[in-house]
Amino acid sequence: MKHLLHRIIVVLMTIILLSGIFVGCGSTKGLKDGFYTAEMSAYSHGWMEYLIIQVKNNKIVSAEFNARNESGFIKAWDNAYMKNMMPGSATYPNKYTREYVQQLIDGQTDTKVDVISGATNSGKNFEKLVVAVLKQAAVGDSSTVVVE
Repeated sequence: MKHLLHRIIVVLMTIILLSGIFVGCGSTKGLKDGFYTAEMSAYSHGWMEYLIIQVKNNKIVSAEFNARNESGFIKAWDNAYMKNMMPGSATYPNKYTREYVQQLIDGQTDTKVDVISGATNSGKNFEKLVVAVLKQAAVGDSSTVVVE
């Protein structure tokens, strides 16, 4: 009986320790609720990329990654741009921006993404923008950050 009780205690302690480890994985503890925005410092090929995230209960619950031109038109809405980009790269802004955002929401504070062929520069910019918005979210600063 004593041996069985000892085994039960060891098993319970192991479960408690492992659950503590797994609950901590991917934690965004310390992110303040709110909306946080970062944008690139300059237009590239006529577009300025930006990222907006919404944090609620220490989690990124939504995000928008896109680019706008000087008149404010959104790149993902540009059907002519999509038609020109599709044949050579098999992706387009409305597709790769959603894929990058999904990687962020899935990974939470992981600032690296699997770069999508045909959207490599946007992927690199996305990673820079993620770092910037996470810094803002950690301190609760909702001002727009400009990223070099």
